[in-house]
Amino acid sequence: MANPPPQLSVGYSTTIIPSNQDAPTSRPDAKLIPPPPFPSPSAPRFPPPPLLQPDQIPSPSIRTPTRPSPVNGIRTGSPAPHLSTPPGPPMFSSPLRPAAVPFRTSPATPQPVAFSSGSSLPTSSPAHFSNGSIELQREVSDAIEQSVPDAEFPYVLFSAHKVLKQKKLANIPSLGFGALISPGREILPGPQIIQRDPHRCQYCGAYANLYCNILPGSGQWQCVICRSLNGSEGEYIASSKEELHNFPELSSPLVDYVQTGNKRPGFVPVSDSRMSAPIVLVVDECLDEPHLQHLQSSLHAFVDSLPPTTRIGIVLYGRTVSVYDFSEETIASADVLPGSRSPTQESLKALIYGTGIYLSPIHASLPVVHSIFSSFSPYKLNNPEASRDRCLGTAVEVALAIIQGPSAEMTRGVVKRIGGNSRVIVCSGGPNTYGPGSVPHSFNHPNYPHLEKTALKWMENLGREAHRQNTVVDILCAGTCPVRVPVLQPLAKASGGVLILHDDFGEAFGVNLQRASTRAAGSHGLLEIRCSDNILITQIIGPGEEAHTDSRETFKNDTSLSIQMPSVEETQSFSVSMETREDIKSDYVFFQFVIQYSNVYQADISRVITVRLPTVDSVSMYLDSVQDEVAAVLIAKRTLLRAKTFSDAIDMRATIDERVKDIASKFGSQMPKSKLYRFPKELSLLPELLFHLRRGPLLGGIIGHEDERSVLRNLFLNASFDLSLRMAAPRCLMHREGGTFEELPAHDLAMQSDAAVVLDHGTDVFIWLGAELAAQEGKSAAALAACRTLAEELTETRFPAPRILAFKEGSSQARYFVSRLIPAHKDPPYEQEARFPQLRTLTTDQRTKLKSSFLHFDDPSFCEWMRSLKVQPPEPS
Repeated sequence: MANPPPQLSVGYSTTIIPSNQDAPTSRPDAKLIPPPPFPSPSAPRFPPPPLLQPDQIPSPSIRTPTRPSPVNGIRTGSPAPHLSTPPGPPMFSSPLRPAAVPFRTSPATPQPVAFSSGSSLPTSSPAHFSNGSIELQREVSDAIEQSVPDAEFPYVLFSAHKVLKQKKLANIPSLGFGALISPGREILPGPQIIQRDPHRCQYCGAYANLYCNILPGSGQWQCVICRSLNGSEGEYIASSKEELHNFPELSSPLVDYVQTGNKRPGFVPVSDSRMSAPIVLVVDECLDEPHLQHLQSSLHAFVDSLPPTTRIGIVLYGRTVSVYDFSEETIASADVLPGSRSPTQESLKALIYGTGIYLSPIHASLPVVHSIFSSFSPYKLNNPEASRDRCLGTAVEVALAIIQGPSAEMTRGVVKRIGGNSRVIVCSGGPNTYGPGSVPHSFNHPNYPHLEKTALKWMENLGREAHRQNTVVDILCAGTCPVRVPVLQPLAKASGGVLILHDDFGEAFGVNLQRASTRAAGSHGLLEIRCSDNILITQIIGPGEEAHTDSRETFKNDTSLSIQMPSVEETQSFSVSMETREDIKSDYVFFQFVIQYSNVYQADISRVITVRLPTVDSVSMYLDSVQDEVAAVLIAKRTLLRAKTFSDAIDMRATIDERVKDIASKFGSQMPKSKLYRFPKELSLLPELLFHLRRGPLLGGIIGHEDERSVLRNLFLNASFDLSLRMAAPRCLMHREGGTFEELPAHDLAMQSDAAVVLDHGTDVFIWLGAELAAQEGKSAAALAACRTLAEELTETRFPAPRILAFKEGSSQARYFVSRLIPAHKDPPYEQEARFPQLRTLTTDQRTKLKSSFLHFDDPSFCEWMRSLKVQPPEPS
């Protein structure tokens, strides 16, 4: 069987463990191949990752012959990258626009695999019978074996574009093999659309695709997953092989099967149907005046940015829940419910069937909405922030009831279908300490552990109910009061939403408020993964859980792995780890990913992605096909999954060390007359990415509070490839004359006193101004403006929106910037120049001044760290 039924344990990142990994295949035409006589590799010295876990995925990519440098991704011999900087966008501008000028560097997303179209068998090809199963004799036609043109194909990114045939080498866990899948990523041009039912294998459920062998005379096709022969109801009968390429699924590795809603009652075929999904703001009323003023400014800007057809509701919570009524045009009026318990059916009926209007289109109620926000008053009692009564759980229950409206009277399990997911956006300044799902004000409460456990379960159930009602709950927190993240996280996660922490309710909070409301989200998501028989899925990490589908009743040999997704969004991805079951004898292995969801326009989409990877005996060829950045992100997600606490994070740093040593000993070579191992030259970028991961905010000691660490970890485990890469390893850009930027390694050698530097670290973007530059008022103002514009361009589609912090050399805040750069100043000059070539452009005086500006501290440089592991650092490309 291709993928045995997995067992699932539910957590923030779900772990799926196949129950019979070593079970032999049941297909009569598959044979078990005895392992080759390779010596068994020694057991890794780092603990193995937990098995299967649902969470993320981007698209297949291939490394070009010229490799990026280990630091900045710029290809050797390419011109220095520059970016023009036009004036920055207005704050909270909507919709977001693309960056003005792209970088001339290698893209963060690896280049796509060149897919070749599948061949068709001539009508004269006889079918051969073996052990009761049908096999097709493959006769490849050179005319048909064409390459699909290269294009952006960012849905699936593999860690390597070749697969090792030898099981013992392929399954060395320190490097591993896998893919990142981004089910909801939107690209232009989009996939080819097919508005008819797909042809699927009657045995395993796989979809017909460009790699299938086809008999044009009879229209029969052979499944690439289970190799069974299927009919096409005559649709694939063709006079020539070339004619078959008129079918999109037989000419493209990516297609969307689309079924519009006209077969369902209540379908509204209008372009603005996505706007019919309402947004309910659930706002904390226990805020001090400075926080409240910032929040009011952000809320005013937020509603001004919404499309006029958007329906909005406003709920305020403290000890009670206030539901604002838009029918009063001159004053802010609200109905009040108690917050100490869940609302009763009677109170909800009185609310919903009363005369009040609690959801209203922006175009009809914008003045009323502004007056409501202006009426908010600061907290008047003397209680500390953490001790104020907040009935967040009850408030979300009321918000869900408002969205459901009279449809709550419908039979349980039947949910009114509207355009896309509705959203509840909670704006919170402190923990839930009153009513259902709450925890005591103090951790010292004698029964705190039990009450917290009860609150966690209640919040998770509320999130599941929101998901059942097609509603996503996002929780945006701000301020200095700890919000008890472990209690709130299950509510956001179970509904398909996110929890984000902010320093205050200012600019970054306002941007995230907008992006949370406008990001496109599909609903009823299901991810199915099918692989060739000799590929075993061992772990999936991402925003989902195991799905129990009835497809196995329809397809008797369906061994696909199915993951249910609360929502399908561009910002998410799943990390899939794989192994080989046995030595591979075939020339290719196949993977098929199917994402089924309902989009914001109520159309049902089945996105089918089919990938074919060649198999090789040569370790060197395999290593050369490894995508360092994808491999680093996969390793980082497996590592972070186990770093639940700060103590775990410290332990995980040691596993990074052991992983690097194991890769060097298994795939590298020992240096003559030395105990050092050479790290494989094909993987020159990988160790520096892992070094950044080890010392950065995800595993290092940069972040202090456990709430912040927990939120960052959960965000990373579910994040897209681009954001994950930036969170693990920062990107460094130096401002140049004329408003252009040069991309440099993220080393402290970039801290040159006459320069301005931008450091993009995913959830934070830092702007550093050298002291010499800062002393020149006009010049520094222009550089700062250019840097801010660049930071906005780099992050304008990122969710959550990062903090953008600017400071001068020598200031106390500059330590946040310095701590994220590799201390390369500790290396000898020849090594500095090799890894940071820009130093060669400095004069002797400039280099002397740069050297004297560094303070001594104990953190090792990258080269020092590698040598401490008895590994020779790879030469920069």
